[in-house]
Parts: sequence; structure tokens; C-alpha cells
Amino acid sequence: MVTYYAFMDELFKALADATRRSLLDELFKKDGQTLSELEKPLAMTRFGVMKHLKLLEEAGLVVTERRGREKLHFLNPIPIRLIHDRWVSKYTEPWAAALSGLKHELENEPKEKTMEKVFEIYIKTTPERLWQAITDTEMRSKYNFGAIVTSDWTPGSHYVGTGGGVPILEGENLEVDPPRRLVQSFRALWGDDVKGEGTSRVTWEIRPIGDSCQLTVRHDQLREGANSQLYGGWPMILSGLKTLLETGELLTTPGSLRWMEGKAE
Repeated sequence: MVTYYAFMDELFKALADATRRSLLDELFKKDGQTLSELEKPLAMTRFGVMKHLKLLEEAGLVVTERRGREKLHFLNPIPIRLIHDRWVSKYTEPWAAALSGLKHELENEPKEKTMEKVFEIYIKTTPERLWQAITDTEMRSKYNFGAIVTSDWTPGSHYVGTGGGVPILEGENLEVDPPRRLVQSFRALWGDDVKGEGTSRVTWEIRPIGDSCQLTVRHDQLREGANSQLYGGWPMILSGLKTLLETGELLTTPGSLRWMEGKAE
């Protein structure tokens, strides 16, 4: 419990500062920015921006990756999703969603030539158990919007996800390295508005840390202005995965239930 509350303290501390919130806004508009890009609109020194980004990274709100000489910063919405799942009830969520205008903002993100989304979460479990939850058909259906995902999970093999007996997603297992790394191509099939998006790529990376695991999910090779349905469900999926492994319970938030109902129509 101490670790959990310490994490929440860091999270709220990071969100309390207007400059840090503006940095998150910039990453919401355009993910994967360098320090030089992020400091341009701010009236402060480069060192000051670095300090704010460090605090955001420590709170789990920003994930960084090295690409050659550049260090890219990605918005990680999962900690905010965990706050939502704890304190926003099924009765108040529709009001909160309406007030936030989140759907409008997601649908009007500036278009880039390619898009990449990175999600990171810490789960108290073993790498083997986490790998099982990702690849086991029954376990995955409990947190993946009820999708029945089947595959033999070998390099080059095909996988398919069905909902109501109808294919809703598919792809190939490009790299399979249990229990550390799974790279897959991804094609959405649940509606005409996403079928035309083509093929993107999803990478699952598991890193053991003490008695827990750091799970990073990277969804990249998304086309310019890709439909937010392709990646918008990841915070709910990963929050549900964490809840299942740590408590054995199902996370059936109103948002996830509405998403499943909408895709089944």
C-alpha cells in the first residue's frame, strides 16, 4: 500500500504544475517529440524543461526512448486512466467524458506522416505469468474487450481475434521471445472505418523489476491521421490486465463496455 500511495503522490505532484501540464498537452498534440521541440513554446531554460520532463517521467506520465542521437518523449496515459478507474463511477463517467471533450480532441490531432503511441504500466506479477496473460485465449478475453484471440504463438504464425464469432482483428507474430518480447502486425476488422487503415505494428516488451514487471506496449507504423480507435483502447486493456493479474477481478468500466457494444454492432 505504501508503494501505491507513493506512486499516487508522485502522479498528483507532477500534474499540479502548469508547465508540466502544458508539456503533456504538447505530447498529446504530437507524440514522440525531442527536448528541442518541447522547449520551443516555453519561456524557460533548456535545463528547466529537462527538470519538468524528468518529474513527468518519474511519475510514469512520460516514456522516453533513444533513437540514434535523439531522445524522444511519449505521452503515457495509463496512470491517468488508473485514476479514472478508481474515482470516476459508472454514473458520473458520461458527464466527465462530455466535459473533457476527449473524443473531439483525439479526432482532431495534428496529422503527421506517421504516428507512434507508447504505453507503459507496472504490474505485480512474474514475466511468465504476464506472458501467459497476453497469449492465453481465456485470460486475454477477460481484459481485451471480450475478444477471443487465438494463435500458436510461433514466429511467422497468424493470429486472429473474434467477437461474437466474427473476426475483429488479425495479424502475424513477427517476433516471439517468451517471456520478454512479442512483436505483431495488426489489422483492425471491426468496422469499415478501420479496415481501410491498413497494417500497423504492436510490440509488447516485458522487463522484470523486483517483484513486478514493467510492461511497455508500442503501437507504431500507424498511418498519418490514423483512426483513434486503433490505439485508443490500450489504456483500458492494460488497466484491465493489471487488475486481473493483481486481484483476479475483472475491470468492466463503462467505457470498455460501450466500446465492446459499439464494435459488436
